Amino acid sequence: MLSLGIDPGTATVGYGLVREATDGALHTVAYGVVTTTPRQPMWERLQIIYDDLSAIIKQYQPERAAVEELFFAKNVTTAITVAQGRGVILLALAQADLPIAEYKPNEIKQAITGYGGAKKAQIQEMVRVLLGESEIPKPDDAADALAVAITDLHSMRYSSLE
Repeated sequence: MLSLGIDPGTATVGYGLVREATDGALHTVAYGVVTTTPRQPMWERLQIIYDDLSAIIKQYQPERAAVEELFFAKNVTTAITVAQGRGVILLALAQADLPIAEYKPNEIKQAITGYGGAKKAQIQEMVRVLLGESEIPKPDDAADALAVAITDLHSMRYSSLE
């Protein structure tokens, strides 16, 4: 099973593809970021995110996708901007006919570290360990996206046992 995890944004969208082997082992397939700049008009930034994500989907052909849900307590302007990016991301995934799962940040932390209040450094170290990488994947947004994909694969495994 190949899952595409997405850490949404507008300036930086992290993506990570993780394959679960038949023995349950997890393997990194690819990861990276889609970037835009604040100098670009929003419509152009959203087009770049859509086009780049669509190309990634076409290249790697994941079987499913997962996106981190938004959580903003204070900055409404940032929340609206990220929500626009998230909408374009969901559209690209839906256009590719991928099953889509959405996970809250604390669900991802729980799935990766066993603790819903884990710090970013703890999550990144566990992503490294779970994927058997020699170093923590960089940049942070890509590591976060890999965590989303791992969460999705773990969730799929456990839901199939029910």
